[in-house]
Amino acid sequence: MKCPYCGALDKDHVLDSRPVREGESIKRRRECDACRGRFTTFEEIEILRLTVVKSEGRSREPFERSKLQKAIEIACKKRPVTAEQIENVITDIERMLYSRQEKEVPSAEIGEMVMERLKALDQVAYVRFASVYRQFEDAQQFRQIVDRLAPRRTARGSK
Repeated sequence: MKCPYCGALDKDHVLDSRPVREGESIKRRRECDACRGRFTTFEEIEILRLTVVKSEGRSREPFERSKLQKAIEIACKKRPVTAEQIENVITDIERMLYSRQEKEVPSAEIGEMVMERLKALDQVAYVRFASVYRQFEDAQQFRQIVDRLAPRRTARGSK
């Protein structure tokens, strides 16, 4: 740390530290060992800015939680899925994306993460999201995805 008074580098010690902004930052009161000047510093976590690489690979845009939330809410409309469950899905996906510590993430990976979670949460929401995400063009594509969801019938139980 450079002293704002005398310019000495790394010649200070911390007198007091305390969390501020609900633990988002740390405020430190320091004293320069060279000139005895006192000053305050703040430490914050540097938030990684995620960029979404669109499917064609040519365009990029900042990751927006609100876009992810809107897409999931549309898929879950009029389904027995609570706002808390949707929030948990979004938070889980976001946490996974940031934990990778990569600046860019393909939109296809985000879509697959959403589908994986919706499949476990609500199958109708899963099919709705998949139909838009995978751009279904005919009923056969719907049948294929629904068939993958349907439990396998035993030989005795089938008609």
